[in-house]
Amino acid sequence: MTLSNIVVLVKYVPDATGDRKFEADNTVDRVGVDGLLSELDEYAVEQALQIKEKRSGEGGEEITVTALTVGPAEAEAAVRKALQMGADKAVHVQDDAIAGSDAVATSLVLAKAIEKIGVPELIIGGLASTDAGMSVVPAMLAERLNLPQVTLAAVVETQGDQVRIKRDGDTATEVIGGTLPLVLSVTDQSGEARYPSFKGIMAAKKKPLDALSLADIGVDASEVGLDAAWTQVEETSARPPRTAGEIVKDEDGSGATALVEFLASKKFI
Repeated sequence: MTLSNIVVLVKYVPDATGDRKFEADNTVDRVGVDGLLSELDEYAVEQALQIKEKRSGEGGEEITVTALTVGPAEAEAAVRKALQMGADKAVHVQDDAIAGSDAVATSLVLAKAIEKIGVPELIIGGLASTDAGMSVVPAMLAERLNLPQVTLAAVVETQGDQVRIKRDGDTATEVIGGTLPLVLSVTDQSGEARYPSFKGIMAAKKKPLDALSLADIGVDASEVGLDAAWTQVEETSARPPRTAGEIVKDEDGSGATALVEFLASKKFI
């Protein structure tokens, strides 16, 4: 099978270094805080670009990398970053009804958007989003599109219609293979993501970015949003202010023991 199209999933998330907040309905405030492309999704973009570069150089395949995101108007920044890194085009699904959607609804929107633009040979996502951290959307998407999945890849190799990954576990490394078309997710061990070059930033301004609504992809508003969510956050509380750390003095040679006891009390060891 010739690999001609790769769709990479990217998400706009609140900046982890900023003051993140929740709305009155306990959903994450994605508009009133600074946001950016999820760092873990940058690894997915990087792997898509590496696969394109390798296969284009070796086999002469012409591969198009499309960055796909779902989110508010501000989420355009996520696909813009992917375009600056080297993606060829982008698709942004934006609709007010999507706000508050959980992973189940998000996977539905992504699946319908992919069917709208054409199911590619390869779909790549990150390990998880840095805001929710659920790691389930790639698997849900594979189920909706009736595609095989190879997930949590630390190393990715492709040849012809075969994809082979190495997945690092707590006690062993697994080698898993699959046949295109399929859904792939990668971890932050798969390769450092590149920084956009000045040339890439300028070129991104001319690359196509298509906007789609729920009506465009055939999803009813009742299927998404907070009311349709299978999961719901019932209560949130502000992060407590940072307090001064505890100083462990080693005046009589017992410092190491005191340090171990402190770490154990905090369940760090």
